[in-house]
Amino acid sequence: MLDCWLTFRVYSFAGAVVRSGREILLQSFNWESHKHDWWRNLESKVPDIAKSGFTSAWLPPATNSFACEGYLPQNLYSLNSSYGSEHLLKALLYKMKQYKVRPMADIVINHRVGTTTGHGGRYNRYDGIPLSWDERAVTSCTGGLGNQSTGDNFHGVPNIDHTQLFVRKDIIGWLKWLRDTVGFQDFRFDFARGYSAQYVKEYIEGAKPLFSVGEWWDSCNYTGHHLEYNQDSHRQRIINWINGTGQLSTAFDFTTKGILQEAVKGELWRLRDAQGNPPGVMGWWPSRAVTFLDNHDTGSTQAHWPFPSHHVMEMNIRKGQDIHSRSSIKIFEAQPNLYSAIIGEKVCIKIGDGSWCPAGREWILASCGHRYAVWHK
Repeated sequence: MLDCWLTFRVYSFAGAVVRSGREILLQSFNWESHKHDWWRNLESKVPDIAKSGFTSAWLPPATNSFACEGYLPQNLYSLNSSYGSEHLLKALLYKMKQYKVRPMADIVINHRVGTTTGHGGRYNRYDGIPLSWDERAVTSCTGGLGNQSTGDNFHGVPNIDHTQLFVRKDIIGWLKWLRDTVGFQDFRFDFARGYSAQYVKEYIEGAKPLFSVGEWWDSCNYTGHHLEYNQDSHRQRIINWINGTGQLSTAFDFTTKGILQEAVKGELWRLRDAQGNPPGVMGWWPSRAVTFLDNHDTGSTQAHWPFPSHHVMEMNIRKGQDIHSRSSIKIFEAQPNLYSAIIGEKVCIKIGDGSWCPAGREWILASCGHRYAVWHK
């Protein structure tokens, strides 16, 4: 049945304003979830989500959108969307609060679909709805009368000019409404490359979410179609964005994502950088790196619920051994078909076809399966 399907994605994060590093984030939707009465569907899954060990759930964009998936917003204060009504959303958020699963709002503020034609005959005005901005709120490079964009353009729709004080004031008011009135606790900033990180800092300081993560995604470094071993410049660009937010936001570790999807093809040597550390953002700044596997843009549209038992076991091992984002990691092997490491001096893992196990009788095999094994003390 349709209500037996739920996309699952696992992430971890940490920091001072960004919590303890022991959280596990579930992306609780996929690109087609809007077709399946999603707020009501998801509400029924909340007990299982909490039982499985997830502490936060990233929800799809909850506001009115020109596109069913939610990523072409228009009336930001309308909570009636293709995922369900405002009433059903609030019922879901109440259920999540009962089970201590923090809701994460998908914040789409790089662009906004206009309601009325203005300068140049384009839909670059927002008459008749809350936040009724005129053409000054739209960047000049996407058909408005505002300033040039402070980031990359999202083509095809008006891009918001975040340099305008009235725009930032209105966005902060909306974010505070999502946080204090609607009940969202965490924020995920969509298409964070589209505007300067300094504005993300301002929005976090204004709305005070418990945790924030940015989608600052660009291509890894390739030579032709071959992924280069050294991805230092790629992870540095992500770290530059985190610094630009005043270190108030984490970022998805897309460097690790790009490396991992090649490493599992018999190139596990990629999982150790030249200094012997993990090769992604987590190898340089683990407290600000959100481990990323797949999402609605990159992954399949369906995954079976309940969460697979071996993954639940591994999450329980992580919790039981108090593994967190700042836990130390020592990589023993990084060969084409063998990777092994010890995390926090309490957990050992091995992936690949190669033969390996930790030395010492104190290690207990906790979980194993096709090409992987996990031990703990």
